[in-house]
Amino acid sequence: MSITLQQLTQALGAELHGDPAQPIHKVNTLDKAGPGEVAFLTDGKYRHLLEHTQAAAVILRAEDKDACPVASLVMADPYLGFALAAQALDTTPAPAVDVHPSAVVAKSATLGKGVAIGANAVIESGVVLEDGVIIGPGCFVGKNSRLGARTKLWANVTIYHGVTFGSDCLVQSGAVIGADGFGYANNKGEWIKIPQLGGVVIGNRVEIGACTTIDRGALEDTRIADNVIIDNQCQIAHNVEIGYGTAMAGGTIMAGSLKVGKYCIIGGASVFNGHMEICDGVTITGMAMVMRPITEPGVYSSGIPLQPNKEWRKTAARVMRIDDMHKRLSQLEKKLNNND
Repeated sequence: MSITLQQLTQALGAELHGDPAQPIHKVNTLDKAGPGEVAFLTDGKYRHLLEHTQAAAVILRAEDKDACPVASLVMADPYLGFALAAQALDTTPAPAVDVHPSAVVAKSATLGKGVAIGANAVIESGVVLEDGVIIGPGCFVGKNSRLGARTKLWANVTIYHGVTFGSDCLVQSGAVIGADGFGYANNKGEWIKIPQLGGVVIGNRVEIGACTTIDRGALEDTRIADNVIIDNQCQIAHNVEIGYGTAMAGGTIMAGSLKVGKYCIIGGASVFNGHMEICDGVTITGMAMVMRPITEPGVYSSGIPLQPNKEWRKTAARVMRIDDMHKRLSQLEKKLNNND
């Protein structure tokens, strides 16, 4: 795939300094880019690489333009430029083209214009696939689910019954949306299953990573708002609600009925207790354990950073003695107070 520098400039909304007819076929790093490739400079610590770059053009800020020995695309946010350039030059193949003869599509399913369904996919009764939906090979879409326009499923995605997607969503392979939440009653030691009667409602422009699971609600729906991005291997339990623009890194676990606000950033391998709320604008650093509600925006962390094993063993031993140390300190404080 190749486009001209002028076409790329228009896609980025940048200011071009160079030959508009220059063909560009790939995005690469400053130190690895060669002829016909566009690079980008987002961090000042890499500015020294600019002098020797072999790229055909570089996406950069205005203050770096004069130091650039090749064509430049000037914009306020070069990292956004990188993202837009990668989209413009994307060569990722579609998960499916047309409807494969081996796909099983119920007669009552509704398919919009340009829908593609891959080999061995199953589309059950009452399903609605709006215009431009792409279903990869081996996918299952359960009864009465609805996928909005241009939503795309990669291979082997499972969508249970009664799940609703908005438009322009992307679901990576192995994800499971709408499985039963973890709901049981205990009758004298015997677990009695509680049927999960809610659904899952996912907004527009939501991306869901590989092997992530989002459980259906117990009575009401699990809800993921617009513009949410969820990484690989995350677990979102029943009746969780995630607000607009929130981003969640891999391995995060959310217990049931958690409510997460808008524009939150959640680091990988974080764990959240259920039945509580996280306010808007919260950043959780990786491997955090969030057991209480958060009511003020800001950055929150927990856990012990990595140490050499001998130091960690000492730290762990001291942690185990905290209760004893607290009792001894309380006794000393009492003695001091009595002496006063």
